[in-house]
Amino acid sequence: MSNIVDRLTDVVGTDRILSSSTISERVTSFWNDTPMRGTALVFPQTTEEVARILECCNRENQPVITHGGLTNCVAAAEPAAGDVIVSLEKMNRIIEIDAIGGTAIVEAGAILQNVQEAVAEQGLRFPLDLGARGSCTIGGNISTNAGGINVLRYGMMRNLVLGLEAVLADGTIISSMNRMLKNNAGYDLKQLFIGTEGTLGIVTRAVLRLFPQPASRHSALVAMRDFEDVSRFLLTLQKQLAGSLCAFEIMWGDYYAAVTDDGGHRAPLSRDYPFYVVFEAEGSDPDSDSRRFELVLENALADSLIVDAVIPKSEAESRQVWNIREEFDAILEPEPVYLYDVSLPIREMASYVENVKANVRNRWPNGCCYTIGHVADGNLHFFVAPNEEGDFHDDSDACVYEPLAEVGGSVSAEHGIGTEKIKWLPHSRSETEINLMRVMKQSIDPNNILNPGRVLAPGGH
Repeated sequence: MSNIVDRLTDVVGTDRILSSSTISERVTSFWNDTPMRGTALVFPQTTEEVARILECCNRENQPVITHGGLTNCVAAAEPAAGDVIVSLEKMNRIIEIDAIGGTAIVEAGAILQNVQEAVAEQGLRFPLDLGARGSCTIGGNISTNAGGINVLRYGMMRNLVLGLEAVLADGTIISSMNRMLKNNAGYDLKQLFIGTEGTLGIVTRAVLRLFPQPASRHSALVAMRDFEDVSRFLLTLQKQLAGSLCAFEIMWGDYYAAVTDDGGHRAPLSRDYPFYVVFEAEGSDPDSDSRRFELVLENALADSLIVDAVIPKSEAESRQVWNIREEFDAILEPEPVYLYDVSLPIREMASYVENVKANVRNRWPNGCCYTIGHVADGNLHFFVAPNEEGDFHDDSDACVYEPLAEVGGSVSAEHGIGTEKIKWLPHSRSETEINLMRVMKQSIDPNNILNPGRVLAPGGH
């Protein structure tokens, strides 16, 4: 191992490489506070340095784990003792913002919130948004095809990347920094690296698609009696707010009650309704947009689609409402708590959630299962708390994933497969699909050095 460390030191210098003993002073990830393990942690500053690092590691059959913001929810970036870790935290520049073309060129280590704020100063918007915005990186967002709260209007990360640059396992640099919305000149090679969790290459730069900042933004928190009303209300908003609806976030009543309990968020509405929805619309005419937004709410109340509502009157009030949906520390104790990210048809959601909750109650009499989700894009998130001491991850997985197969759902809507969901991948992908994934991995990374054991089962790359 000292040989590979010496080679990597030659590439980045002694000040940008950490030894295994120093690595252990860091935590493994946001979700895992055990000491990090690894042979070496290197901090490249350029794509060329990443290429040289991978060339060295590939020659030695040295496994490499890529690190971004370490907020991944499926243990995709947790290294083993023998791994070399490539952190892109020093490759964090926002290189260019093109207001006319509606693009930004950024390095993979750029933090999402920093990109959002930089383009906002130019009157533009990068619409990808999620709770980890202050920590997650653009490279991580690309590698997992991140979704978040604005998918309904703007799509997932795949829709927001025009071009990118990546380094293959052997050190080959693939620079496909396309700036055009339309480009059908052969294969769209960037798709090899979006959503593939760093198993086919390390993304180093990207061309992002930007949009004008909306002139108006209105949000509301509403309460409903049953899931059928939630579905009907979504359809109403999609019709009456046309293309301006950008977010529609559901919280089951037990989640809302838990995060607004003593010491938690302030509850703007009564805490005893079965369902709550935070939704947001954007527009170009503040006055008419405001009137239309309020009229939609008035009609929904008159039709008994919703039973209560609150409209934030300021950005601060709006942030407080959104924090109820995005900040859930109150339900992460006591441990263990298992997080899930699934997708399925909207019409199946109510019965599926009941099945999951019933599974949890049957396994753990004192267990809890909290549910939130994006709904409009078919995405739900679960927090399963057995409220017992021990490791129950496999049992918890079965509670969530076994009924999912019956409704044709996916075990991962936006978090990826990582290491935690490999066993369950066949629930969402056919054998022929998985075999094709293996062929791609073998062709592009024949020595299996890039994030090995992620997405595909170990030994079957």
